Amino acid sequence: MTAEMVAPAWMHEQITAEQYDSWSDEQCAGIEVVDGMVVVSPSASKRHNRLARLLANALDAAAGPEWNADTDFDVRLQDVPLTNRRPDVIVYRADTIDVTPTRPEDVLLVAEVVSPGSETTDRIVKVDQYAKAGIAFYWRIEQAATGVPLVYTYVLDPATKTYRDGDVFTGVLKVAAPFPVEIDLGQI
Repeated sequence: MTAEMVAPAWMHEQITAEQYDSWSDEQCAGIEVVDGMVVVSPSASKRHNRLARLLANALDAAAGPEWNADTDFDVRLQDVPLTNRRPDVIVYRADTIDVTPTRPEDVLLVAEVVSPGSETTDRIVKVDQYAKAGIAFYWRIEQAATGVPLVYTYVLDPATKTYRDGDVFTGVLKVAAPFPVEIDLGQI
């Protein structure tokens, strides 16, 4: 069995931003592009999707008119080589809702819900990429065996372009930055 029989040829070649931008939304769903190479993510679980949606809804309600919170769309971290990430939750400037691609300078916070198979990427790789892109806040949500998620928060140090550890929450997520929000994590 050849690689072409398992996956389309375009998954084995570096793609450009122009090529990616010509693809339909359906073609882009469920993939990320890292250093020009397509990375396919498995479908998320219902628990994963529910957690992301509840978090996005709470953040959207707390954000006020200047910010929107949404799930599952591309953030263009760099054009060459192309790197698009698809965070589980994104808080971005409301006035850029129709601007594509979404750029890091318009993003305030990204959150990733860790799933089996994404542990290393969400805990190490994406943290570094989001920090280098200048995104002010990163939250990592771990789906604990107890059923109540753990939320690890990180704040960007602009001088070093690295994140410093923030608070860790379980049960109730209650933060003041980037804006006040309280979310009962037990409802997941």
